[in-house]
Amino acid sequence: MPEAAARTSTDVLRDLGVLPTRDGGSIRVWSGNADSVELEVYAPGDVAWAVDRVALERDEHGVWSGSSGALVEGAGYGLRVDGPSGIEHAFNPAQTLLDPYARGLVAAGPRAYRGVVLGGLGPEASVGSLDAKPRVPLDRTVVYELHVRGYSRANPAVPAELRGTYAGLAHDASIEHLHRLGVTTVELLPVHAFVSEDRLIRQGKVNYWGYNTLAFFAPHAGYATAAAQAGGAAAVRREFAEMVSKLHEAGLEVVLDVVYNHTAEEGRTGPTHSFRGIDNSGYYRHDAHGRYVDTTGCGNTLDAGHEPVAQLVLDSMRYWAGELGIDGFRLDLAATLGRDRNATFTSDHPLLRGMLDDPVVGATKLIAEPWDVGPGGWQTGSFPAGFSEWNDRYRDRMRDFWLGDLRRERESGSAGSGIGRFATRLAGSENTFAHDRGPLASLNFITAHDGFTLADLTAYDVKHNLGNGEGNRDGTDENRSYNHGVEGPTDDLAIRAARRRSIRNLLGTLLLSAGVPMLTAGDEIARTQRGNNNAYCHDSELTWLSWQLDADERSLRDTVARLIRLRAENPALRPVRYGRFGETVPSASQMDWYNADGETMTIDDWNSPAERTLQYLAASTPEHEPFNRILLVVHARDAETEVILPEHEGVDHYTLLWDSASETPATAAEEQRPGDRVEVSGLSMQLYRADGVA
Repeated sequence: MPEAAARTSTDVLRDLGVLPTRDGGSIRVWSGNADSVELEVYAPGDVAWAVDRVALERDEHGVWSGSSGALVEGAGYGLRVDGPSGIEHAFNPAQTLLDPYARGLVAAGPRAYRGVVLGGLGPEASVGSLDAKPRVPLDRTVVYELHVRGYSRANPAVPAELRGTYAGLAHDASIEHLHRLGVTTVELLPVHAFVSEDRLIRQGKVNYWGYNTLAFFAPHAGYATAAAQAGGAAAVRREFAEMVSKLHEAGLEVVLDVVYNHTAEEGRTGPTHSFRGIDNSGYYRHDAHGRYVDTTGCGNTLDAGHEPVAQLVLDSMRYWAGELGIDGFRLDLAATLGRDRNATFTSDHPLLRGMLDDPVVGATKLIAEPWDVGPGGWQTGSFPAGFSEWNDRYRDRMRDFWLGDLRRERESGSAGSGIGRFATRLAGSENTFAHDRGPLASLNFITAHDGFTLADLTAYDVKHNLGNGEGNRDGTDENRSYNHGVEGPTDDLAIRAARRRSIRNLLGTLLLSAGVPMLTAGDEIARTQRGNNNAYCHDSELTWLSWQLDADERSLRDTVARLIRLRAENPALRPVRYGRFGETVPSASQMDWYNADGETMTIDDWNSPAERTLQYLAASTPEHEPFNRILLVVHARDAETEVILPEHEGVDHYTLLWDSASETPATAAEEQRPGDRVEVSGLSMQLYRADGVA
């Protein structure tokens, strides 16, 4: 274990799990309520053959420990735990359980698993070196959310035996696409070992997304190549580590979507794999009557207010970041992780503070999904400095502005809202996040793995989820989408062109906003799920990326690449801090706002539903980069309009960099002068560089 990841000898919960020794291995397991814990060790490669059983001894803190000469690298092992009865307990000494700290897994029958003892990584151990990490500054970060299997599964440029695997993601053809786009950071949907829910298994379906964790320290074996799976747990982990190493060599960060809020044990009558049998009362939240408190909607909730659970989370994060080289974590339903013993969210929760204060975990990117389904579960803007948060208010406002408002204006003659709320989100959502956190606290997104894809957002008014087997009841009904007049596919060329234009406007908004942008894999090529907004149970071409692109899809991909490059080249688009009126704040863009006539926006301009045109002039206040100033023109009406480019001190000409009205990104730059009248197409955006004397 790297020195930075080691626990101090005074830590009562130190070194949980298996540690190799000269004489085999030792194990430490926490169970505060157990009466006895027995270690069962199997012969390497044969979990049907038990070669040793050891009764573990308890200390005063509920940690059970022991050692075995058979606990060697490659050996399988499990735990048998006995304790008191009662509604809050689930002890059963006849059942063999999985160590919560198991680094590797092996199947021991249908729905049964054992831990596997793993040694060091060996030759690829350097992936955990902090010096080997790309360490992309947060303001330069562009996140790309992808599914390990779905990303390369259908890519003919990846060898067949590698498609849909860790090795497939690390293949040159996979990396080439990421480089073409210019994204900096891949965010992987869950790769902790997971299983499908019993309900899905009965229906003949699978949990494709992976939000049903079995083991928090082991990579999911199903994403490894067949050769690695045949080689066992060590080979699976090695392939994962090699993927991280290759992505780092390509300059790409790796962020994991992690699910520390619940486990695969489901509700009280669900399968028992590990936590429930080891200490049901200690690991899960219960009410005063011993019943589960579920703030996740998944049947159970890990009690992050209990120190052993918080320690498990920190140890897991430290392992992935310190030993496997991971660059950051997106914390699923993170509000659950900030709930105290009374299930109340608090921003100074010891677990959240522990993440920030840990020398390994705190050096990574920390991204919170700032809500759960429990009381007081919506906490966007409430996390401490050091976290970025999925900004659902940004998502909703930008969808409304380009889609919902357009529908309302076409149907009623009024968009229903002014441009002010759009501008607030564009400028970094200062009304949501504390001033000292700055705009990088906002993780901006239009779509994510759950919900409509970007193409479907412009093609469907309602969800089409019958294929999920739940009678179209699952998935949100609050899509804020607009089909542009026809539900689903159409041969109408005008509608298809309008949808493409809306996609470009949404992508342009995302990639030119202050904050940290997240692009969902496939949105850059208009991937569709045929209106399914909750495709969690489909491992098929419905959810895989298609690599057979037509001309429109190639043009969209090139547009996204152009926008990402423009974001990188223009620091005025990516401020680090919020500005203060009348002050020059370093790395906080100075923002001026003008209407279509080139005049400073008035209160009426901000609030009137009739005002749908805006000119946004942003100038950087540089600390580390040259001075830069941009002008963004936004026009959200069907009819084309004319704007007067604003006159501003230090600006003597504007150079057009991008126009969303164009199907393809322009290569020839056009120059205009302040005061010039410029035609702006209906429902479009124009980005200019504003040059002159700084």
